[in-house]
Amino acid sequence: MHEIVVKRNTSSSRKRSRDGMRSRITPAKKRSSFTSETCSTVEGHTHTRDMSENNGTELMYVDFKHDNSVSFLIQCCSDNEDLFEGYDSIVGDSSFLAKLEDVELQMRQCHDQQTPNACEDDLSDSVLAEDFRDSPPRALPSSQLEFQKAVTTPHKSPSSGAHNTSTPDLMNPRPAINHADLTANKPPPKARRSMKDHLKKVLIDNAATSSTVSKTVQQKEAVMTEEMSFAMQAMESISAEQDLGPFFGLPSKVKVLILRLKGIQDLYEWQKTCLSLDSVQQRRNLIYSLPTSGGKTLVAEILIFKELLCRKKDALLILPYISLVQEKVRGLSSFGIELDFMVEEYAGSKGRFPPVKRRNKNSLYVTTIEKGHSLVNSLIENDRLDNIGLVVVDELHMLGDGSRGAILEITLSKILYMSKSTQIIGMSATLGNVGDLQTFLNAENYTNDFRPVELKEYVKIKESIYEVNPREETCFSFSRLLDFKVLMIICGQTTEFLKRSQYKQMVGRAGRAGIDAMGESILILQDKDINMVKNQIFFKCCYSNLLHDGGRGLFSLVLSFIGLKITTTVEQVRDFMKGTLLSVQEAQVSPERSLWDLTVESIDTLKQKSLIEVSADVNNQSILQITRLGRATFKGSIDLSYCDLLYRDLSKGLEGLLLNSFLHLVYLVTPYDMVNQCKPDWMIYFRQFTNLSAAEQKMATAVGVPESFVARKAAGQSVRKSVDIVVVNRLYLALVLYSLLKETNLWNVSDRFQLTRGFVQTLLSSASAFGSSVLHFTEELEEFWAYKSLLSELTRRLTYCVQAELIPLMEVAGVMEHRAKQLYNAGYKTLAHLANADPQILVQTIENLFKRQANQIIASAKMLIKEKAEALQEEVDDLLMLPSDIPSL
Repeated sequence: MHEIVVKRNTSSSRKRSRDGMRSRITPAKKRSSFTSETCSTVEGHTHTRDMSENNGTELMYVDFKHDNSVSFLIQCCSDNEDLFEGYDSIVGDSSFLAKLEDVELQMRQCHDQQTPNACEDDLSDSVLAEDFRDSPPRALPSSQLEFQKAVTTPHKSPSSGAHNTSTPDLMNPRPAINHADLTANKPPPKARRSMKDHLKKVLIDNAATSSTVSKTVQQKEAVMTEEMSFAMQAMESISAEQDLGPFFGLPSKVKVLILRLKGIQDLYEWQKTCLSLDSVQQRRNLIYSLPTSGGKTLVAEILIFKELLCRKKDALLILPYISLVQEKVRGLSSFGIELDFMVEEYAGSKGRFPPVKRRNKNSLYVTTIEKGHSLVNSLIENDRLDNIGLVVVDELHMLGDGSRGAILEITLSKILYMSKSTQIIGMSATLGNVGDLQTFLNAENYTNDFRPVELKEYVKIKESIYEVNPREETCFSFSRLLDFKVLMIICGQTTEFLKRSQYKQMVGRAGRAGIDAMGESILILQDKDINMVKNQIFFKCCYSNLLHDGGRGLFSLVLSFIGLKITTTVEQVRDFMKGTLLSVQEAQVSPERSLWDLTVESIDTLKQKSLIEVSADVNNQSILQITRLGRATFKGSIDLSYCDLLYRDLSKGLEGLLLNSFLHLVYLVTPYDMVNQCKPDWMIYFRQFTNLSAAEQKMATAVGVPESFVARKAAGQSVRKSVDIVVVNRLYLALVLYSLLKETNLWNVSDRFQLTRGFVQTLLSSASAFGSSVLHFTEELEEFWAYKSLLSELTRRLTYCVQAELIPLMEVAGVMEHRAKQLYNAGYKTLAHLANADPQILVQTIENLFKRQANQIIASAKMLIKEKAEALQEEVDDLLMLPSDIPSL
């Protein structure tokens, strides 16, 4: 029996001979990369040989003990175990080595006779078969199985296809080095490696070969690889999504930009506390309430930057007014240029639906409440709502602000229902029922009464001044008599009663941080308005307005989520309604009727208006589907009260559309909701009517306002023929807008029609927004194809209402007509001129323009050009992209 015993002799000081062949022995810890080393030639049959050390290789030996039968007592081991631990050299049993010497002698004789194939194969097979035939493969370790495979499978030499050998390295043996010949400067003689050296080399290589049989090791490696992969992904997720720098997870560059662009050196303590909340770190919904001018917006901007830069998601910022949207776009464009993200304005007629899908950059959408709703609808319809990672709502308490509050509630309800990964941040004034909003948004609340400058609110009633004190039963406490002069009075441009949000916006500007020690506001009231002020302005609770104005908000909500296919059955509609603020406040808002009854009633109303229809599926279950008119209504965000009337007016217009002037188109986009706010002056009406061309007068008669009617009204005579007074008043407002388009001077037009400038400005803004809605309405109905291009140009003109050469400059956020004229006269006639302008030269050239304003105008122009260029590039990429569904054989 042959037994291989592997030992290590660490105390051996013998050196290997330099005449031997090189070996490939590598320490166990370096088995993954082998280097070529020297291996000695065995001389004789003793247990030790003199070997010279080459390249630091340890002295090795092997004992071979011969017995009657051959077997190997080797245990299976792991890849990480050393088969030769404790051994330094390899020597063999004398009897076995003698047999190897005989084999070697016969091989050399065969080699001399030039018959290597037959002799070598036969001899090798005879010896190896004799030694290994009794060892079952199942009992061998993987290394020995590899050796046996190498023995039994012949390998062809790259240089000679007829020469086969059982060991691969036998094909190209390395010549032995003779020291005597080296000293004599003679070339080394060719020496053939012995079978013992081949066997030693194969054993060593087998020991270093990775196991292909050990399942345990493979499982361990698989588990370790999976754990390491998961850990790396977690580390990348943490580094990418939560922390990119020392400034609340943002790079230090953001802090430098805030200082340079906003002049803010450090945050207030409450801001630091708010940004460090667990809800912020864990991306849970949050409502934080502070007084106006407390610094709420800066916290929101930092969270927006983190979403754009760290998580690489888009963000949506909803603001209550167009002026605030323009101001914010102008202020954040500089950050967008420096930090490489897009700032897109959605206000009035501005905004693209659906928004451009950008591959390399993220976008911040700054919108009004109405445009934010349309944007969310567009994203849901295109299955892109998950791209919005953060929604920030300024003035969240506007949920209780009539019809606009209903639209805001609809928008947030859809986001909550459709995207579980989108975080919602709400900024609000202090509310008494903030708990209801928390339940609605599933949010946490952070409250602080910090204000950098103290604000005191007063109310003037007759000759007395009262301080506003909500804790008092009367809401006001007597302060003093009116015995001082007023420094400044801020007057509004309208006689409408102020809403709470508008009032808070105005008084919040009293007192400036770093300049004033205290701010004061005085609201002047009449006796008849005291109760209204107490209830609407100083009442600190917020309630759902879906049932406002006959339930218009609820109708719009049901129509839109059926049109977007969010729900298709009555049961799904009911489940959706449970996630609204109305559901939370059902007992307070609608104590008489349940939410389910209101929902069923809304569905029935929409059926009667032919906006939705009911069909049955294969299981006879009722399926709710939207009609063509219903789809056009919700896509255009048209008030349900006017959708039928708008459809009739557009259809009638196709019968005789006047194209030689804008009057007919202006009439079609004149807002219905402003008709009752103006009573025409009949003399002015008649004078303007007579100034119209014959074609325009014919158009007026076609819509239902004949010249005879206007003449009789101007003369004070009675009119026998019945005329729709709504159409008459609407045409009067259309004449106002038509005059604005022709003259572009708001002051002259307001004087000509004896209207306030505030009303004319409101009319122009409303007509621009309504024109955009009508355009989207007609895009959904094929019969109105002719209106698409016509309304697009009209809406653009109404938006700016200036001379054509000034329109490119007025596209820049914050540039109004007067400023556009200044820029145009100074030589800045295009966006490219503004984008490449020098702010210092701009300040010196333009009157009353400060450097900060100049920088914002330049940044806004750069952002606008960048947005247009990248939108075109996205279209180019889409055209050049290879379709994934190309037919193939």
